[in-house]
Amino acid sequence: MKVRVAIEQAQKKAFATAVDWPGWSRSGKTEELAIDALMAYAERYAPIAKAAGESFDPDKIDVDVVEHVSGGGGTDFGVPEQVTNQDRRPVTPAEATRLAKLVGAALSAFDEIAAKAPEELRKGPRGGGRDTSKIVDHVRGAEQGYARVIGIKRKEFPTSDDDQVNDLRAEMLAIIGAASDGDVIAGKRWTTRYAAHRIAWHALDHAWEIQDRSEPSD
Repeated sequence: MKVRVAIEQAQKKAFATAVDWPGWSRSGKTEELAIDALMAYAERYAPIAKAAGESFDPDKIDVDVVEHVSGGGGTDFGVPEQVTNQDRRPVTPAEATRLAKLVGAALSAFDEIAAKAPEELRKGPRGGGRDTSKIVDHVRGAEQGYARVIGIKRKEFPTSDDDQVNDLRAEMLAIIGAASDGDVIAGKRWTTRYAAHRIAWHALDHAWEIQDRSEPSD
């Protein structure tokens, strides 16, 4: 399976993003290390693809780097922040439906992983890191910010309100699931493809963090 990848390179960090697979984006100090990290997470991304009804074999992947962009401070901080030319491609109705399914699968995976995790997570070497409820609060709070970027106007609500969280996600998925000419959504900053990547990446990045920090240290 050929996987097309965009590289976002800043001074201290690079991101490798699979341009057709929302949420599958990993970082490293160099382009090569970012690609290695992306491939290392293929097996962890496979259940997301499967949940969205996609064929995905993590053992048969051929990387094709199709774009390089310069990153900024956000990249070095740890966020794939650049909208690439790949993100500006038009989105057909069928592609939009596929993107929405993959993003929805990523959000569902986050919920399932968080629900099964212990509240107290293993701390980092300096004792840092949020516990599970704080990560859930962070992810759901970020989703309200993402919704505003793609033109959804809602009053801020408590992140513990499951009904409103689900309603907001449904609105976001409806926007991602609509065909697009590749221009920015609602005249703002994000295109459909970038919105799909960013929302799914954030959910999966923290889902995988919860998984990793639920395990005892070696």
